[in-house]
Amino acid sequence: MTTSDQDQDQDRLQEQEQGQDHEPGESPAAIPGEIPEPAAPERRLTPRQARRLRIVLSSVGMAAMAFVLALRIASRSSVLVVGVYGLALILCGVVIELSRNGRTRLGSWLLGVGLVAAVGADWLLIP
Repeated sequence: MTTSDQDQDQDRLQEQEQGQDHEPGESPAAIPGEIPEPAAPERRLTPRQARRLRIVLSSVGMAAMAFVLALRIASRSSVLVVGVYGLALILCGVVIELSRNGRTRLGSWLLGVGLVAAVGADWLLIP
């Protein structure tokens, strides 16, 4: 079963769970003791939307790091510059792969911490 097949199965299960809060043949309003939903329910991303968002953010981060790397190499060529931005590019690729495999929370944390670390290393280490 591929990742997209698993996503579709998970989406179907979530839709079934959300739609079956009552017994068959019973209206949802007739459930005793149930608190009615607020008028404006909170909107959450589906797992597929979250994965796509992480992939897009990682791709944008990767393009930005490549652009900054090209600018830094043009102004001063240093192995440290290539190392810092090269690791940031690798990190963005890892986050894309994690997102494709359903590890979106781990990917989000790695992307945030890694990009902050890359910018911090650039600011602190590179003269």
